[in-house]
Amino acid sequence: MQTLVEDFLQYLRHERGQGEHTQRAYASQLGKFIAWAGPQGLTAWPQVELKHLMAFLQNERSRGLNHEPETSTKRLSSESVYLAIAALRAFYRFAENEKLLSENVAEHLSLPKRWKRLPKALTHPEIEKLLAPELPESPQNLCDQAVLELAYASGLRLSELKNLRLEQLHLEAGFLNVIGKGNKERVVPVGRTAVAALNRYLTAGRPELVTPKSPANVFLTRRGTPFAAVTLWLHIKNRVRRAGVERNITPHMLRHSFATHLLEYGADLRVIQELLGHASISTTEVYTHVTGSRLREIHRKFHPRG
Repeated sequence: MQTLVEDFLQYLRHERGQGEHTQRAYASQLGKFIAWAGPQGLTAWPQVELKHLMAFLQNERSRGLNHEPETSTKRLSSESVYLAIAALRAFYRFAENEKLLSENVAEHLSLPKRWKRLPKALTHPEIEKLLAPELPESPQNLCDQAVLELAYASGLRLSELKNLRLEQLHLEAGFLNVIGKGNKERVVPVGRTAVAALNRYLTAGRPELVTPKSPANVFLTRRGTPFAAVTLWLHIKNRVRRAGVERNITPHMLRHSFATHLLEYGADLRVIQELLGHASISTTEVYTHVTGSRLREIHRKFHPRG
């Protein structure tokens, strides 16, 4: 069963160009199904029927969470169940198209409706506090400053920041090339302040971090190695704490702030879609709800009869 899953993951990687996050998520969900299937006497995919998939999903909905005490009443979120169904459907679609399985038993699994979570953005005063340069300057401070300025100026994902390479920078022209989800490339403008922060880091910070084995990644750790996603995020969280921003910041919040503030100042939604690298405008449209709420708040606050 695992061999067929590996074929599917290779297909995602090389033919569909899916991002690492999607590959890992699908691999995890399908691995959970295989682990569940063994004790049920299922040792090959042709044995699996729709009733087995339904039983697995019911088990997922009702089981306790890992790393939680047995007495805990916490259960898997609807988002996780949604992901399990999406992984099974994608796997079976691949197996049927490639004639590896004669029947797609997952085609009748319906995806539950997902509630769209409204993205949370930082306020303008919070952005000002966060982007205030730290003194005294050090190579790592300059690196953190450049990361934050670029994240807010260009709306890059955490994975795009950590994987950004020197040859993708075109700072004299004020833009950079980004390799986003699904290995899709897009051109993103960089503001003057972010360009200045990057130039300062590249001149006075990065040379102090480089070792003979350092790759061409723009942002490097103290050891001259590329950042892992979790390490880069810890750097940002620590900077948030030192800046005195008292909110629980998530990795996407600077990206959300970038999009929300652009829309607030009149940017076209299609332009924001291009800048964010969204495949569908429906993904970008969530920001219209955010700015709508913001407009109502301003109206209530400042209108005489608000």
